[in-house]
Amino acid sequence: MIMESTVLILGASGKFGGHCGRAFEMAGWNVHNFQRGKQNMIDAAQGADVIVNGLNPPNYQNWATALPAITKQLITAAKSSGATILQPGNVYNFGNTAGVWNESTPQSAQTKKGRVRIDIENMLRDAAQNAGVQTIILRAGDFIDDTDSNNWFDITIAAKLEKGRFNYPGNADISHAWAYLPDLARAAVLLAEKRKKSAMFEDIPFGGYTLTGRQIMGHFSAAIGQNLTLKGFPWSFMRMASPFWPLARELLEMRYLWETEHALDNARFASLLPDFEPTPVATALRNSIKWKTDQMPSIKAG
Repeated sequence: MIMESTVLILGASGKFGGHCGRAFEMAGWNVHNFQRGKQNMIDAAQGADVIVNGLNPPNYQNWATALPAITKQLITAAKSSGATILQPGNVYNFGNTAGVWNESTPQSAQTKKGRVRIDIENMLRDAAQNAGVQTIILRAGDFIDDTDSNNWFDITIAAKLEKGRFNYPGNADISHAWAYLPDLARAAVLLAEKRKKSAMFEDIPFGGYTLTGRQIMGHFSAAIGQNLTLKGFPWSFMRMASPFWPLARELLEMRYLWETEHALDNARFASLLPDFEPTPVATALRNSIKWKTDQMPSIKAG
């Protein structure tokens, strides 16, 4: 008799957690969704083989205090249950030095959010090395979703397509790392299924797509059948609003990523999952605006 594997999804209503829940279910896993505020994480983790951490603080500006607390709870729950942690990572750790970043790149973040990401990953590394809590960090760039998810794509880049405008928050001629969430979730499942052959601590960059703003604009133009006009982002307004609008301060802190040319090295990921087939970039970008174009008769995504 084949025993069914069980995954506990933290943050199942969020972007990463939601996609992972669906991907694990499609792969035949027994999926449990953690109910924040209603369940104790240690109790919820009992019987889980893997814990996917898709939890984020409710407010973007509360990262510095909330993320370490969440990570401490996560480690305790994983240690109690014997589960492997699958933790999404991002590119905040690497600071503003342009390059192709991988698991060996020095983590020299200068922002508050970057230093917090380094701190929580060090907590996970220490738990793996000293407490036997296996952790897989799946590191990705900015998310491309196939639904309206209120991320940069939706609230900025694709916000004015119906008016023929493509808004981009940085230098549209330099490369930026992106990850298509359905692909990232499939990768999470496959890595979870290989966990018994993995090291106690794995830092795995997910190459995803490396795209300039102009390349994205070209794909959007082809998808909707009309040329778009490149527009910028109102950073000057954000700067003026920052003294009394906390979110504006948080966004300004991360502006450097839109001016720092970067990509994620896919070599480690490809060595572990050589048969992984990513969604073609044109398909992913077309899917990323389909929810929007379906509501706009004047725009027909091809």
